[in-house]
Formats: sequence, structure tokens, C-alpha cells
Amino acid sequence: MISLFPLRRLRRLRKNEKIRSLVRETRIGLEDLVYPIFVKEGIEGREPIKSMPGQYRLSINEAVKEAKELVELGIPAIIIFGIPKHKDEIASEAYNSKGIVQRAVREIKKEVGDELIVITDVCLCEYTTHGHCGIVEDGKILNDPTLKILAKIAVSHAEAGADIVAPSDMMDGRVGAIREALDEAGYEDVAIMSYSAKYASSFYGPFREAAYSKPAFGDRKSYQMDPANFREALEEVYLDIQEGADIVMVKPALAYLDVIHAVKWEFNVPVAAYNVSGEYSLVKAAAEKGYVDEKSIVLEILTSIKRAGADIILTYHAKDVAKWLNS
Repeated sequence: MISLFPLRRLRRLRKNEKIRSLVRETRIGLEDLVYPIFVKEGIEGREPIKSMPGQYRLSINEAVKEAKELVELGIPAIIIFGIPKHKDEIASEAYNSKGIVQRAVREIKKEVGDELIVITDVCLCEYTTHGHCGIVEDGKILNDPTLKILAKIAVSHAEAGADIVAPSDMMDGRVGAIREALDEAGYEDVAIMSYSAKYASSFYGPFREAAYSKPAFGDRKSYQMDPANFREALEEVYLDIQEGADIVMVKPALAYLDVIHAVKWEFNVPVAAYNVSGEYSLVKAAAEKGYVDEKSIVLEILTSIKRAGADIILTYHAKDVAKWLNS
């Protein structure tokens, strides 16, 4: 039985905002955040993304402006997703040294240098005609041939100046292949943030519209995880750590807080969580209707992700959060 003393203590500690803040267990800081951007080849300015209010496809010049704004806001990192003009069966634009991501990285680094950590998405889906994350033959995703392509992409990003490469494809063995290729090319200091527990989620819809990466046939369930599985996530994370991942990621975040917590508890390595496009768009839609207060619900969501164990949160809300925290 709990005595009255602790109960009174708890009431006293909740009595006003300043006291609550003083004893708060979990805090969101700008140092926790990574802001995702979409850089599109062949455009001037920015294109609004209909399903993601407040988000845009950016030209390289606009991406540089965005990077400068992030530095001013105090957000430490950015992750870049590329949208090329040309797509083919082998995602050749993904590892082109003059590709959209490679050029964006160079220009951003030229402008802001080490003031901003630049992370790059390593995958094939935005660059292939079929929209899958691996090489396709006779309707099947080929794991091992895809690894060679992923390794080439990662090296090309490192050559451009990326600080961290982030393979999001979920092919088996890709972290080891990328680590070996980076080391052989002299990029031992480029870190790998692996999408280790990436679920075949229904929360990705707005992203696929934003990046033009919807599969032309079938789905991604053969290589992304079943949302019903928990132990499998721990196995995937373990394998990626063994292969050389520096940071492991759980994606999506909000519907998988139990997985985030378990990964942090089990492995005690840097854990990232991706507050994905569907999670973002649901909040935006509800806020626009006046059903929720956007600021309070966003901060509550991000706090829950941090409380679960995430060290790093990738979120489209990052700029808004920075403005709220800085105000």
C-alpha cells in the first residue's frame, strides 16, 4: 500500500509548469533531431508535396537554403532523399557521381561545412523504373546483386562529402557490403545508420507520393518486416550491428515504441527512430481541422519516442519544433 507521503509529494511536483519542468524525466532537445528533405533534379525553386503540408521537393539551390536555415535553427543534421530525372532497371543515377544527391551534398557542404551533419539515403526505389528497393528479375527481388549497387551508391555519397550513409533497402547483408566498400575506398570514418528494423508499414504512403517511389507491381513485404513481428526486429538489429552498423534505426516510430525500447534495452547502441510521413500527415490533417493542438501533440509524440529509448529522431516536424523550443 502506498503511503500518503509519496502521493502528496507527487501532487506537489505537479502543481505548476515550472516545477513539472524541473523534475521532468524525458526532454526533447534540438540535438535529438534530423530533418528529412527531398531534392529533385530538373526543377527551380520548390514544389509543394500535397500529402505532406509544409514539405517540398527542392532544387539544389533551395536545398542549400534549407541547410543554412537548419544551422541557424540549431538542428544538427539533415537526411537527403533524391528524385532523379532518369530511372532505369539498375538505378544507375543513384551512384552517378553527378547525380542529384551527390551534387546536393557537395553544394550543402560547400556552404555550411561541418556545421551540419549530412546523412544520405542509400536505396534503389527512387531510381528504378519498377520502384522496388532491389534489382528485379522475372518479378523477383534479387538480394545479392543489389548489394553491389548499394555499395557503389554509398561510396559515391561518401566521395561527395556525406558524413553518414543510411541504407534503407532491407536487403540481407547490405551493411557488411557497404562497410567493406567504404573502408576499401578510404572512407573508414563515414558512419552507417542502418534502417535495421524497417516494417512493411501503411504509414509510408505520403513519402511514396513525395519521392515517386511507389512500387510498379506487388509490394515490399518480401523484404520489409511484418508489423506483427517483434523478436524478428531484435534479430535484424543484431545482424546489422555484427556487420558494422554504427547507428540502428526503427521505422516507423510511433506504432513501434515497444520495438524502440527493446532495441535500446537489449543492445545499448545509438538508436534512431523515424517519425515517418504518415505519422506527420495525420497530425497535420487533424491540426488543420482543429481537432488537435499541433504544437502540444507533436511535442508529446516526440517525447514518447525519446522516452521509449530513441537517441535520434528523424522527423518532418523538426523545423517547427526548433522554432517552438527557441521561442
